[in-house]
Amino acid sequence: MTRFVSGPVRVTVPATSANLGPGFDALGLALALRDQVEAEVVGSGLSVEVTGAGADDVPRDDRHLIVRAMRAAFELMDAEPPGLALRCHNLIPHARGLGSSSAAIVAGVTLARALVAGGSLVTDDEALFQLAASLEGHPDNVAPAYYGGFVISGREDDFYAVRSAVDPRVSTVVFVPPTPVETQVARGLLPETVPHRAAAANSGRTALLVAALAGQPERLHLATRDYLHQEYREPAMPDSLALVRALRADGVAAIVSGAGPTVLAFADGGASAGAPAALLARCPEGWDAHHLAVDLDGVLLS
Repeated sequence: MTRFVSGPVRVTVPATSANLGPGFDALGLALALRDQVEAEVVGSGLSVEVTGAGADDVPRDDRHLIVRAMRAAFELMDAEPPGLALRCHNLIPHARGLGSSSAAIVAGVTLARALVAGGSLVTDDEALFQLAASLEGHPDNVAPAYYGGFVISGREDDFYAVRSAVDPRVSTVVFVPPTPVETQVARGLLPETVPHRAAAANSGRTALLVAALAGQPERLHLATRDYLHQEYREPAMPDSLALVRALRADGVAAIVSGAGPTVLAFADGGASAGAPAALLARCPEGWDAHHLAVDLDGVLLS
């Protein structure tokens, strides 16, 4: 018979930015903006409390994404709690390309394992990552949310995720518009095929991006040029693409974060257009801007 721990368990999960320009569906970066979630096994029923980003829009029942992820992880461990109490404080904006759904899934599977006595002996980190990626459908946001830092991920038979180095000089400024864009809408604008020349150029930039993040951040502007997806998505987020072009024209390594519409710019420490203060000053009216470090920790039990 499964035993559950007494009292609440808590996790924090970072925001993430996928693609990073040319690394479509393959590259992801964890950012220092964290959702905070607490769960507890109770005698019966389900209660869900939500504050912060998206609180007015998410369900308070079994449809809640964290609850769904928890149920899937409990099923994997052959455990069935009598009841659950969930409390969420969200800082990651929803439907903005900063990995809010992946953060919810990673929080859910991690909480479920922590609530089962000896859960880490039943289900290891790799099995939990595989479950989280399968729930999301792809690993590019799940991987950095789970492992932290800069992660190269994809799928062969199973999902895979490999962490890569990040130069300590690398940080970001994210520009978050007030209007969301659903991932399915943004993905639906992509063509079925692209020219071979564009694919080849994109491959070169993706390889360069790995090296640039690892130790040559001065190469980030060249490395973040995308040929596969951003311009096709412009009809859904014209203001985002306009900001990307304006920043890049000034030498800033700017990209659409994930499926958008958030714009991410890699900052530098000098007095140039890419300095954090200079970037924050370029935030469009009605948008929010945040200077965020790269988060190296991934999901954390607290």
